[in-house]
Amino acid sequence: MSDTITKKILIDRIADSTGMKRVAVKQVVQEFLDQVIVELGEGNRLEFRDFGVFEVKQRAPRMAQNPKTLERVPVPAKRTVKFKVGRRMREAMEAPVEEQTQNTAAGSVEVKQGAPAPTAREDHERGVVGSIGAEHNERAHETAGAR
Repeated sequence: MSDTITKKILIDRIADSTGMKRVAVKQVVQEFLDQVIVELGEGNRLEFRDFGVFEVKQRAPRMAQNPKTLERVPVPAKRTVKFKVGRRMREAMEAPVEEQTQNTAAGSVEVKQGAPAPTAREDHERGVVGSIGAEHNERAHETAGAR
């Protein structure tokens, strides 16, 4: 299971590695994130060499089905953000697990690789408890039962 790294943890790590004050790092990181949101909100493409590319994509309207009632419902068109992985991130994800563990011991960031995460349905069918999908599925069942 992988750990969750929060913005606060990243800010602390950057402050420690650069020697900058935490408050200054927090301002820069927050301004960066705010600018990413503004640019994507305006429909602009953001390209960070070797890291990846953020693009706004338009999803077409479609018909979906309510799984409980089987009623067909229209889903309106919407904008969504697509992220395409850059070279360095792709290489980090493709590196053998042993190499990643060694790099972690040497002080670099650990990147875990594995099969795609199972869907909530797959978790439910296998009776998996404790995974994100299973927890979400359990909450959905509890909510549906409370109605």
